[in-house]
Amino acid sequence: MGRGRRGWHGAGARGREQEVVSRGRGPGRGAAGAALGGAGGRPVRSRRAPLKRSRILHMALMGASDPTGEAEASEEKPFLLRAVQIALVVSLYWVTSISMVFLNKYLLNSPSLRLDTPIFVTFYQCLVTTLLCKGLSALAACCPGAVDFPSLRLDLRVARSILPLSVVFIGMITFNNLCLKYVGVAFYNVGRSLTTVFNVLLSYLLLKQTTSFYALLACGIIIGGFWLGVDQEGAEGTLSWTGTVFGVLASLCVSLNAIYTKKVLPAVDGSIWRLTFYNNVNACVLFLPLLLLLGELQTLRNFSQLGSAHFWGMMTLGGLFGFAIGYVTGLQIKFTSPLTHNVSGTAKACAQTVLAVLYYEDTKSFLWWTSNMMVLGGSSAYTWVRGWEMKKVQEEPSPKEEEKSGVGV
Repeated sequence: MGRGRRGWHGAGARGREQEVVSRGRGPGRGAAGAALGGAGGRPVRSRRAPLKRSRILHMALMGASDPTGEAEASEEKPFLLRAVQIALVVSLYWVTSISMVFLNKYLLNSPSLRLDTPIFVTFYQCLVTTLLCKGLSALAACCPGAVDFPSLRLDLRVARSILPLSVVFIGMITFNNLCLKYVGVAFYNVGRSLTTVFNVLLSYLLLKQTTSFYALLACGIIIGGFWLGVDQEGAEGTLSWTGTVFGVLASLCVSLNAIYTKKVLPAVDGSIWRLTFYNNVNACVLFLPLLLLLGELQTLRNFSQLGSAHFWGMMTLGGLFGFAIGYVTGLQIKFTSPLTHNVSGTAKACAQTVLAVLYYEDTKSFLWWTSNMMVLGGSSAYTWVRGWEMKKVQEEPSPKEEEKSGVGV
């Protein structure tokens, strides 16, 4: 993904502008690679220590990149050029993400389409992503200088090792789409707002990692906003408990997806695109029995617009957006940072909610808007607190460094 911090968005909703797994090579500010140590005054070379499983899980849950990475030399770009690039990348992320959510809502629950096959819609999007990955891999092999994409070859052994992640991945994208099917786009962000809370819970259950008071306070605001939103949806007569439950399950799967992604990346040589390919291949295979069991193939056979070019064009466009969201998410992290990406995602969710209310001509109460502001504010506060805490940890010298500096004096 280029220099600087690299990342990939785990994909949410296919509406899944969700939670990102960072793979940064940012400058290791805490380790002084050229610092003088000992009486000899010779430079001390820092070696990259292998990450323990607990550290990998912690990075996945907290969205932190590995602070021990070696710095990569890069020339500073002019401020104006960098500002324009960031503005374009952020705009591309917003347009792609918001368009994908509205398009998926159309495919899943449109009065004009009247297609009740959410599993098939998700299956088709995975199929499009698989074909795009394979096509770009073949194009990169034919034109090495023009397209930069890893070579892809289906290895059943690797596919089996990825299978646990694929099960979580299927749950994530399916529950996201089912949530979007049953709730409105305006409530969609609130319905899936508990991902941060699940991150905190899993970090304690799996790592025994405690969370600071301020971070817990931010989680409390998110939970309060979620319950207020559910209450206000019920008061307006638009609440779907089915969609709300699917939203909570989607939030849980997003958090689990971040953990398993970190664990299985070595199986694909650390390549996010290879992981995307295997994930979607596994998903396509696992979706087939679900399509049969749930009777969606029969429903599709009786669908009046099955031969419509417009229908298949919209389905394919949904698959293209699902593929593109992973790329533009990584691009946004590359040009900004994981922290800035989270802030951008929160602002995008706010804009998406306002657009949904205007587009569907909804009328919402003051308390309904308050619930959205609580969720967005709590998410922003948590992001800021975690970023501040990680920066503080990186700036504090380790005991060994303090001991070395004392010997040098």
